[in-house]
Amino acid sequence: MAHITIEYMIMIPVLIMQIFLFPLTASVIMGTWSNSSDTLQLQETAGHMGSSVQQLYYTMNHASISNGSMKITLDGPQLIDNRAYTATLTHVTQTDASYKIMNITLKLIGTKSVSSTIVTLGQNVDWMDHLSFNSTDHNRSFIAAKTSGSIMISYGGST
Repeated sequence: MAHITIEYMIMIPVLIMQIFLFPLTASVIMGTWSNSSDTLQLQETAGHMGSSVQQLYYTMNHASISNGSMKITLDGPQLIDNRAYTATLTHVTQTDASYKIMNITLKLIGTKSVSSTIVTLGQNVDWMDHLSFNSTDHNRSFIAAKTSGSIMISYGGST
């Protein structure tokens, strides 16, 4: 009979520990999965945004367009996991002057999830460095204005 009591004395603390350990483990695993899911959605949105900017630039850079402007509306998600995100456009410094590189960084507000993509553009393009906007803005669009062979990219009409 003494053996049964010893087994209970060993197993009861183990069972009590499992009561606390399993929910904690599940919470950590779900948190990691949620963060990974948010990061993947941010990467996809950043890639789509970079592709849109590049297409806008290449369209405006065509020889048949001398002057004018073009607007492209962003159709990506306004919210990711019910959270807004900020997008920031910055210049990437490089030594070759034959092209310019734009870095688009997306950060999910209220989390540590961040994703970025780079876009290679020609030498005749410019944009305001550290141009930042929120995903819930009503006028989510990029505008490219071409004058004298130079292209200025802005967000939502502001330069």
